[in-house]
Amino acid sequence: MHWSGVITMTTDFGHKGPFAAVMRGVILTRNPQAQVIDLAHDIPPQWPPEAGFWISRAYRYFPSGTIHMAIVDPGVGTEREILVVEHDGHVFIAPDNGLLAPLLDHAEAAKLWQLDIERLQSLNLGKPSDTFHGRDIFAPVAAELAAGRLPLAAVGDAVEQWTPGWLDEPEVSTGRVSGSIITIDAFGNLISNIDASMIEQFREPVARIAGHQIPMLATYGRAKPGDLLALVNSFGVVEIAKAEGSAADGIGSERGAPLVIADGYRS
Repeated sequence: MHWSGVITMTTDFGHKGPFAAVMRGVILTRNPQAQVIDLAHDIPPQWPPEAGFWISRAYRYFPSGTIHMAIVDPGVGTEREILVVEHDGHVFIAPDNGLLAPLLDHAEAAKLWQLDIERLQSLNLGKPSDTFHGRDIFAPVAAELAAGRLPLAAVGDAVEQWTPGWLDEPEVSTGRVSGSIITIDAFGNLISNIDASMIEQFREPVARIAGHQIPMLATYGRAKPGDLLALVNSFGVVEIAKAEGSAADGIGSERGAPLVIADGYRS
């Protein structure tokens, strides 16, 4: 692996308090040449599906050899494991709680290791806090990997299984795809896990959510102010929007809500 020196951080820490900054400090203390990028810190508390969604969609915009840390960890301090994954020239470090399922479910050639702290005594990690593994485990391991001082195979035993995702993968049938809302962005757009490729053969796609029938349009500007619309966004998935407004407020749906895209031509 040729390391880029880039490390991304995705957490549910928010921007109140020093938690993300402390992790950055730990990384830079061990590896001053590292470039630490904040991918997202506003993941809803204890909601791994959103973190996994963004990582699986965003990692490819970073250079090969980037390390992606994700800490959305309701089970911190318990017996849950930590996964280290090599896939598509990138490395991912996250709790084994379903967070990485959106990536691993479509990564046939991925290599996985279960992190074993007992094998990392040479890193002088000390005794990890029961509540801040991001600082005490994730950050130093990422720093040492990015510096080239820690071989991937030395982090623990190779494994072949992982915890399934919290949400089912979209169900595809003739003229119909059933998925879920994964996240809501700052504009109130409802972003789903339905990939554009799943509906590319539909002649008249219509989105159905919370009793609404919403037309699929090419872009936001095709709708009148206040109208709901569905479109394929810049990350290649279907989202529900409201022209010059918030679809989340207008529909009242939240993360995890079911969404169906049907081919109106077949209905």
